[in-house]
Amino acid sequence: MYDFIVNPNARSGLGGRIWKELEQLLKEQKAEYRVHFTKYQRHASRIAEEITTDGEEHTIVVLGGDGTVNEVLNGITELSKVTMGYIPMGSSNDFARYFKMAAEPAECLTRILHPKKIVDMNVGIMSYKNGEKSRRYAVSTGIGFDAAVCHQAVISKMKVFLNKIHLGKLTYLGIALSRMIALRPGKMRVRLDDGEWIEYDRAYFATAMNHPFEGGGFKFCPDADPCDDILNVTVISGLPKWKVLCLLPTAFKGWHIRFRGIDTYTCKKVEIDSEQALPVHTDGEPVFLQRKMTAALELDKIRLIVG
Repeated sequence: MYDFIVNPNARSGLGGRIWKELEQLLKEQKAEYRVHFTKYQRHASRIAEEITTDGEEHTIVVLGGDGTVNEVLNGITELSKVTMGYIPMGSSNDFARYFKMAAEPAECLTRILHPKKIVDMNVGIMSYKNGEKSRRYAVSTGIGFDAAVCHQAVISKMKVFLNKIHLGKLTYLGIALSRMIALRPGKMRVRLDDGEWIEYDRAYFATAMNHPFEGGGFKFCPDADPCDDILNVTVISGLPKWKVLCLLPTAFKGWHIRFRGIDTYTCKKVEIDSEQALPVHTDGEPVFLQRKMTAALELDKIRLIVG
């Protein structure tokens, strides 16, 4: 039995239209399935919780964007008892990019129904307010500039327009340029695996990544592997804004890490402490302004159909 969690509004309504086509394929192949449509923000979390609360094994297929994947992960009661398939329909699709998932929804569905490869994928967890609150993430979590871009993208009219002309991934680049002009870098410190604090005077952002990509294809952590039990951290600091703007396009290839002012680390856990309250995100989903956050990996992994 497949449980499909479908965001019909993904990519400005394309999700709903694609589902109608895929459902016909499911019927032709006589697959056993149930479909659950999301109707409001974080509804996917509630649906995933209702599906998995029985403690049994389940196969959940997500049709939507990175945000829908994030919501589903935050609703699953036991990660180790879930096999997940993904049909990417978002603007950025960073989650699908590392695993080179098929761009055509029908091909994705075929690979899910007849899987040739399933991997055990790490799931990140970000905590804040001294550990009182937490959210899982699949791709990345961060504080500062990258989170500010994600926050703006959620309400961006530009995103809706670019989605309609199939250029949605450019949303993040356009917003990044405008946010960089308005941003004021500040003091930040980072601690890896309970070690010594590393201080930064003019930090733009710090990100803890499970996947290499975020923000529509920026390869901020080129060496990140979502199955290696390791977090990859990137901090950008101490650079003039013009240089950051010049380096931004190089991040699509991961070349930015060759330059001074870009620090990369690996760890099991990272604590980030900012002098000023800054935007925070998990997989592009906004969290209210915070000064402190911690990122780590869940003990359990989720099974992911990748080919």
